Amino acid sequence: MSVRYQKLADLIVDRLGALVQRHVVARGELTIEVAAADLIEAMTRLRDLPEFGFDQLVDLCGVDYASYRNGGWEGARFAAVYHLLSVANNRRLRVRAFATDDDYPVLPTVTAIWSSANWYEREAFDLFGLLFDGHPDLRRILTDYGFVGHPFRKDFPLEGHVEMRYDPEQRRVIYQPVTIEPRVNQPRVIRDDHRYAGQGE
Repeated sequence: MSVRYQKLADLIVDRLGALVQRHVVARGELTIEVAAADLIEAMTRLRDLPEFGFDQLVDLCGVDYASYRNGGWEGARFAAVYHLLSVANNRRLRVRAFATDDDYPVLPTVTAIWSSANWYEREAFDLFGLLFDGHPDLRRILTDYGFVGHPFRKDFPLEGHVEMRYDPEQRRVIYQPVTIEPRVNQPRVIRDDHRYAGQGE
């Protein structure tokens, strides 16, 4: 499997040249990295060149590298990762592009290349705060429109004092103080020492 993807990596580097910043074949999968400024050109070639034919974007997700490697990450903080599929060539490819500004992370939209990117990019915007330049309707998709922050960022607070719910009488989303008392869950461990008696002796 890895030999097959190493050949694909060599072909991509040959055809895309300097558009590919780096590539790695690991665990039977190929990942390439492209600059945000080159994303549209690289993705268009990956879709249109018959030797690639990545006609489907099957997933797109945001990544926050803020605490990656226990805070030892020295690159850009935010990236979008694209998972491509070529049905004709029976191949998969992962493409990663980093936003150049951590405070205002922007990447170009790929909705004109794959229409399926529309909701995927909205989800990455909603959960990670990634902005996609040129997106036709970039707005929240999972959280409420009035929600503050982006819940999948590593610095998003895990505890709060406000909860939201839909009120059928008022016919709107309302915010109210948290009604559940905070608690610390401790796992209950059940051991059956007799089951293992005599083993390892």
